[in-house]
Amino acid sequence: MEKNKSDHNTNELLVFTYKNRKTLLLTGIIAGIGSVIVSLLMPVLYESNAIVFPTATSTVSFNAQSNAKASSMDFGEEEHAEQLIQILQSSPLRNRIIEKFDLAKVYDIDPKADGYHHKLGKAYQSHIHFERTRFGSINISVLDESPQLAADIANKIVQLIDTVKNDLIKERTIPAFEINKRKLNQLKESQEQLNREMDSLSQMGVIDAKSRSILFSALNEAKTAEDKAFFKNQIEVNLKYGSRYDALADLREFRIEKMTDQEVSYEQAESDATENFNHKFVVESAVPSDKKAKPKRLIIVLVFTFASLVLVFISLLIRDRIKSVKHSV
Repeated sequence: MEKNKSDHNTNELLVFTYKNRKTLLLTGIIAGIGSVIVSLLMPVLYESNAIVFPTATSTVSFNAQSNAKASSMDFGEEEHAEQLIQILQSSPLRNRIIEKFDLAKVYDIDPKADGYHHKLGKAYQSHIHFERTRFGSINISVLDESPQLAADIANKIVQLIDTVKNDLIKERTIPAFEINKRKLNQLKESQEQLNREMDSLSQMGVIDAKSRSILFSALNEAKTAEDKAFFKNQIEVNLKYGSRYDALADLREFRIEKMTDQEVSYEQAESDATENFNHKFVVESAVPSDKKAKPKRLIIVLVFTFASLVLVFISLLIRDRIKSVKHSV
């Protein structure tokens, strides 16, 4: 029973289609011609692609115990790729590209028009794309009517990765470098002051703890009254200032170790603040394309024509159903 009903419905659709064949055929011809005209009026865009890998680290470590995986030779992982995409999508990079290639003029956007920045941003996003590949690299894709301009924009974006990221890094590393520099200078000044005090005590005859025991032996072995008076005076001076001298000696050793660590920290901060690092591996530079990427005219014609036929077919069905209802009433 259900099969007979289904066959009946199918036959009705076939009959309906046959009755309206001229309308559907005319619609298909008009839609096809219209879509061809529209596709021909659409600007031809060429695509250029550049592929880069992020680096695993953005600095050179001065610490011998640093993680060996964070080497300047290592490729970055998923986290680094996501960070790199954020840099590529950032306004500092976007604004430099827009200014460098005068994209407002390229995209025919009037700077005095309402919503200028919004329109320019939309046009930029529709022509320039960044995508992480399954291999962990970043594909930089640029569409433009000029194949050479598309390649130039893609390659300039690759160059600006380092510039923009180094600028962002320096916003933090330069203040850190100044702090490390100030701390190191304070330690050096304190060390010089400590050395001056120890030199003053040494000039008074104060010696280190190991050498003081010799003074008593020298006093016992002294032959003349003058020698005995000298060693006795030295013993008194060391008894009076020896503990101070020992404390200063221990403090000097502690500060020497601290200064050594601070010098390593200073060198690291200086490197981070003053050097411009490379933050990507360029796997493939962009080249001008000799084949258009958009529009896909055949797809446009087929989709537009098919959509028009479906819409007209549904409209005819609705009209026919309305007529049937009116007649039944």
